Amino acid sequence: MYTPLIIVAVVSSVVGAIPPQSIFTGPRSNRNSNFFDIQAHRGGRANTIENTLPSFAWGLIEGATTLELDNGITKDGVVIIWHDQEVTPSKCRDTAPAFSDDPDFPYVGKLIANLTWSQIMTLDCSTRQINFPGQLTYPGTRIPSLSELFDFLDCADPEHNILLNIESKSNAAFPGRTLDFRTFVHKQYELFSRSAYYRSITELDPTIVTSALIDDYTLMVPEGERVSPWFAGIDINTYNGSNLGERIAEAAYDIHADILSPIATSELSPVADPGQPGYSAFTTKAMVSRAHELGLVVKPWTVNRLNVIEEMVEMGVDGIITDYPDVLRRWAQQHKLPVAPRYPKYNVLTCLNRFIS
Repeated sequence: MYTPLIIVAVVSSVVGAIPPQSIFTGPRSNRNSNFFDIQAHRGGRANTIENTLPSFAWGLIEGATTLELDNGITKDGVVIIWHDQEVTPSKCRDTAPAFSDDPDFPYVGKLIANLTWSQIMTLDCSTRQINFPGQLTYPGTRIPSLSELFDFLDCADPEHNILLNIESKSNAAFPGRTLDFRTFVHKQYELFSRSAYYRSITELDPTIVTSALIDDYTLMVPEGERVSPWFAGIDINTYNGSNLGERIAEAAYDIHADILSPIATSELSPVADPGQPGYSAFTTKAMVSRAHELGLVVKPWTVNRLNVIEEMVEMGVDGIITDYPDVLRRWAQQHKLPVAPRYPKYNVLTCLNRFIS
């Protein structure tokens, strides 16, 4: 995930140099804000092809509180829902050129920032991923635009209760591989301002809920540099705190984030499960406690193991981003946590069929 340490919420750019992942919550009185936040990562990619209208449909059906998704921007300025910087060969295949003798064809393997929306629309991105063998596939599935998602949700979620966590995939370390964060901010704002989910973005509306995203990778400082390129000049080590977790919470608070969203398990951990010797968590009790003292909520990612979920909830986190929203919801119900109601399957699939047929 190539997002900046500090930012993530409804498309916001807090300190002015980084793209934002954003938690587009809509009005703060939104019904779903009353529940333990079960976030369907990329719509719930363990169950359905990621970041597609089918995955978001099933995220609703499976009772997610929040749909987590990613935004890219095409060469001609269309905001699309896609995680990777390029058209990933393992996820998509070419079908035909957008026009005769298109010199850019084939498109698979090329950067999203170098392709137009008409070119992107020709791709079939319905390939089941080898690490998620239970994914439902919908042959011919296209990469959707953010505008198409809003239209689908108007149908499937007419009361607009679902929360959206939108991560802008602007690359701070290698800027030429994506469009810049200011383009993201303004292009996304154009869509938000016309949507029933309108709240805007931090730079343009300071009332928006924003979240600070961080992991081991974004913490790394390149050789010869003073700070990570993801932090817009922020030096974590200058903040108060007896440990790294506390300093991260202080930094998130300092940039006026509402949510701290750290990776749950350290990417440097030699093992994946707390039950195994040598396990190392990135999210710590000290981090969560300090964040709560500062008035932040904490929602770690991407948590797919119940042992890790149990450890995170024991620390007091306020929500979890997962590829398995149905499993997390079942676990949360068993542990008497308040969960959002499921969306009616028939209604959601009827809307889905309208938009993918």
